[in-house]
This record gives sequence, C-alpha cells and structure tokens, in this order.
Amino acid sequence: MENTSESLVTVEELCEELMIGRNAAYSLLASNQIKGFRIGRIWKIPRESICQYIKDKSKL
Repeated sequence: MENTSESLVTVEELCEELMIGRNAAYSLLASNQIKGFRIGRIWKIPRESICQYIKDKSKL
C-alpha cells in the first residue's frame, strides 16, 4: 500500500488544490461528488478522488 499520509488530504488542502472556498468543498463532499471520509471531526479525502473529480469535470 502506498504512503497514506501523502495520498490523503484535508479540506483545507482540497480548497487550495481546487481554488475553492470551504463551503464549496463541504458541498462537494456532502453531495458525494468528491469521495471522502471522516475520522472524528476531520475529513480525509483520497487524492485519487480529487483527480477523478477533475477528470470527470474536464471530460478527459
């Protein structure tokens, strides 16, 4: 298995990568457009899920 600390990002890192606000990030997670999971109160988002979202939206 690859290094999970590098393959998981937080909501703040998601916002930076997509250049969106926190509300938009939480909306994407709530609508399951970007897959993620919570550990306690902290969201963890697989980097692969972000890449898939970008591919889907850009039709690549």
